[in-house]
Amino acid sequence: MARTILLTGASGALGRMLAPRLGARGYDLRLSDIVAFPDPLPARAAFQQADLADEAAVRRLVRGTDAILHFGGISVEQPFRRVFDANILGLTHLFEAAREKLQRVVFASSNHAIGYYERGTRLGTTDPMRPDGYYGLSKAYGELLGRMMFDKHGLESVHLRIGSCLAVPTEARHLSTWLSYDDLERLVVAALDAPETGHAVVWGVSANAASWWAADDAGRIGYTPKDDASRFAPLPETGDAVTRRFQGGSFAAMNYTRDRSEP
Repeated sequence: MARTILLTGASGALGRMLAPRLGARGYDLRLSDIVAFPDPLPARAAFQQADLADEAAVRRLVRGTDAILHFGGISVEQPFRRVFDANILGLTHLFEAAREKLQRVVFASSNHAIGYYERGTRLGTTDPMRPDGYYGLSKAYGELLGRMMFDKHGLESVHLRIGSCLAVPTEARHLSTWLSYDDLERLVVAALDAPETGHAVVWGVSANAASWWAADDAGRIGYTPKDDASRFAPLPETGDAVTRRFQGGSFAAMNYTRDRSEP
């Protein structure tokens, strides 16, 4: 019997890309977003509109599914109140609904949870998080929430620290952070289908020769990226000095008030 996967954030760029690919792989899909799905529904998919801040709506959304692929919420830096409602309160509602039936959650985390490391610093997923704004802070919260839910309730979750997921890389930073659409598909399928995951954190990045990110739980879920941004090199540098200094790029530069000459 086909498994039913809940995909939140289905109307966003990555959700719209993933939905037809997952349907083609044989999953039954329950797509959801706060706004209507803008494309024709893919094969094996139904759409259910919901606001993640509405706890009752989230419980209805999760009921009857087998696993959750959570790409919903605010995807850019915003004032804290907006980020809180969608990315912290909404995510907590989702995990609470998932733990009742121990449904695995695959969470779209972000490189912005570690965005204030300087470029060139080699990181593993056990290095301390250094979020570059309220958006990155919400992703750090999601990873910690997943940790607590596994330790306390046995709820499995896989946290995908997505870099720059684009059709093609367009700037120099992407030579280190690019995640191809094909590799995202491979990563999501590995996270959904792994026999056991525990609480896993995996870099959402392709096999880039210039990657800053290494040790993670990719082996535990069976993820092996295949693409490499280096075939697009060279690419131009963009942004100001702060953007070019930190791994989080332009997110790290937003509302930055420290002396820009400080080390």
